[in-house]
Amino acid sequence: MQLERLETPVREVGQFFAMIGDVVRGLATTRFRTAEFVEQSWMLARVSMVPTVLVAVPFTVLVSFTLNILLREIGAASLSGAGAAFGAVTQVGPMVTVLIVAGAGATAMCADLGSRVIREEIDAMAVLGIDPVVRLVIPRVVASTMVAVLLNGLVCAIGISGGFAFSVLLQGVNPGAFAGGITLLTGATELAISAVKALLFGMIAGLVACYRGLSVSGGPKGVGQAVNETVVYAFIALFVVNTIVTAVGIRFGGN
Repeated sequence: MQLERLETPVREVGQFFAMIGDVVRGLATTRFRTAEFVEQSWMLARVSMVPTVLVAVPFTVLVSFTLNILLREIGAASLSGAGAAFGAVTQVGPMVTVLIVAGAGATAMCADLGSRVIREEIDAMAVLGIDPVVRLVIPRVVASTMVAVLLNGLVCAIGISGGFAFSVLLQGVNPGAFAGGITLLTGATELAISAVKALLFGMIAGLVACYRGLSVSGGPKGVGQAVNETVVYAFIALFVVNTIVTAVGIRFGGN
């Protein structure tokens, strides 16, 4: 009984990495489905844009408010711009991207593919000789990756501009000092690390969503369960990746 319980997750992990191999091979050897990619990119942007703004603003206010209180206590309020930019680019942007990509984008993709499975569309494609990975998975993974990078840039912009507005208008920080401090701690290295995080977040969330969507069983109830599992698995994977990339960036970035 214990061996059977162990075999199931091991088999799932093996099948997941097998799908990743199929995606990599398909990207290198088959024609990219541009129309599907554009459609999925628009769908992901549509379901993610408003939640991104709604989540980014409170995160920005919280970070700026807490940071400005600390800087005032040590007499360094002029450095609020440096802290706001560093926090938005290295942490707030990627973390909000995690929440939105996994919570909104990945679940939408999983539900779409799961619905196709229970309607037997995937089986029909296989009978017709159409590879579901090439036709459906690859465009979605690439779209998820691209949209995550764009969302990260949007959150970083909201974070810095929101930090400026909150600090200058509500906490009396000098606007020139805020603007002058933006580049003190945040440079090309931090921007690159933030973009790498978002790229990995989008790719992993897309892979998890597609795998759970294509492995649905048990009818509509199975689709709902797969969507819930997609959120949990994506959150776990993305937070682990965030920790690893942050540690590597600190080690080699010099900050």
